[in-house]
Parts: sequence; structure tokens; C-alpha cells
Amino acid sequence: MQFRDYGPMHPVEAAACLLLALTSYSAWLTHIVDCAGDGLWAFLVGGAIVFPIGIVHGAGLWVGVW
Repeated sequence: MQFRDYGPMHPVEAAACLLLALTSYSAWLTHIVDCAGDGLWAFLVGGAIVFPIGIVHGAGLWVGVW
């Protein structure tokens, strides 16, 4: 199976991938700013290196979980 057999990506799929990437980056950045502001340096470094932690924490801040 070769990738050239698939053809170009559908614009809706491309938009969904871009939206997911931008949302993830925004949640991660929210995590960084919140932890830096609160002085949680160990959690900041942990979420910056292991980015899924930061994404979950940032999204949790948006919906009011933390």
C-alpha cells in the first residue's frame, strides 16, 4: 500500500485536523500560562515536556474542572 494511491485530503478533513491541532495547542498554552502564574513550576515542566498532561489540564481549566 502506497500513500500516492489515496489522493489529496478532503478539505473538511483538513479543516478538522487544523481545528484539533489549534485547540490542542491553545489548551497546552493555557496550561503553561496558568501554571506560571500560580507558581506551580514542577507541574509546568511536567506538562511542557509530556504535552498530553498540559492539554488535559488546559482544557480542564476552560470547562472549570480545575
